[in-house]
Amino acid sequence: MADTGLLQGVATETVQTPRLRTHLLTGGTEGGEPVFFIHGNVSSSRFFEETLAALSNGANYRGIAPDLRGFGGSETKPLDATRGLGDFSDDLHALAGALGLEERKIHLVGWSVGGMVVMRYAMDHPDEVASLTLVNPMSPFGFGGTRDVSGTPCWPDYAGSGGGTVSPEFVSRLREGDRSDKDLNSPRNVMNAFYFKPPFRAPAEREEVLVSSMLSTRVAEENYPGSISPSRNWPHVAPGATGMNNAISPRYCDLGGLAEIEPKPSVLWIRGADDAIVSNTSLLDLGVLGRSGILPEWPGQETYPPQPMVSQIRAVLDNYASRGGTYREEVFTNCGHSPHIEKPEEFRRLLFGFLDKHLASSSA
Repeated sequence: MADTGLLQGVATETVQTPRLRTHLLTGGTEGGEPVFFIHGNVSSSRFFEETLAALSNGANYRGIAPDLRGFGGSETKPLDATRGLGDFSDDLHALAGALGLEERKIHLVGWSVGGMVVMRYAMDHPDEVASLTLVNPMSPFGFGGTRDVSGTPCWPDYAGSGGGTVSPEFVSRLREGDRSDKDLNSPRNVMNAFYFKPPFRAPAEREEVLVSSMLSTRVAEENYPGSISPSRNWPHVAPGATGMNNAISPRYCDLGGLAEIEPKPSVLWIRGADDAIVSNTSLLDLGVLGRSGILPEWPGQETYPPQPMVSQIRAVLDNYASRGGTYREEVFTNCGHSPHIEKPEEFRRLLFGFLDKHLASSSA
């Protein structure tokens, strides 16, 4: 993906780490408090570009937004889904080291799947995290195939999660670089229907940047969406062992242990009230699609209910708080999956205020 037309105050660089060649965008004050911005699935660092540009307005922060492996301009390497999000966490830790941040605590901001990545990073390196901001994060118990706030699987093989749950037509159009708006499954239409709450649309020039960002996704069994395993259980697909959507399957991804880390950084949870992706009734959850009759042969509410994603997040964070941590939940009305793009001023005011408060308390 070409780094053309970056917003004022945003720079690009590529850093070689011991694990992979990582492309990133930066913004803000050189030498300022480091803040990592981690993007979601089928996207890249450019979804945080406007936030990085805003950091140049006198903030005492250095924003660093890397592209995860297999996305944007970073090197494509296979993703071992059996480690859950471990590959991404290790990649980010290697990047922090390559940037000379070994002795500094970093603030982590994760959107969507990025929210799961920063949770995993905090579990792996709790002493190195200054704060956590979760922006419409996916559930700590993965995406698809669980029935309750504890993340209990609907089936022993976690059928209904993983690489086989993604629309083949969407994957095909992503692979082909489709920029059109002629089909509901085109990346452009998926973004405008699911990443944002309609009728919101980014300005035309930014929309092209964001579509290009989506199209930077490497489509392969080892990357997106991942390998597929057949299942006897409805909906007859189970997670494979490689690739993004298998890495976020509850078979391999369980971040409930976040509540047990020490020390416990402060957590800010921001979400759009009308998120169609992460919800107790997500429009991408196969339990919801089965109950609505879109997917045939649904085995019923007792066997395969919709995944209570938001309730799962809250349960883990409540447990975090009960063990001595602190978190705030902030809900943006009339907003979908991407508050940092749909409600940018409100998002920045909340995020920068959270970071400023933390900085003031740590230097007191």
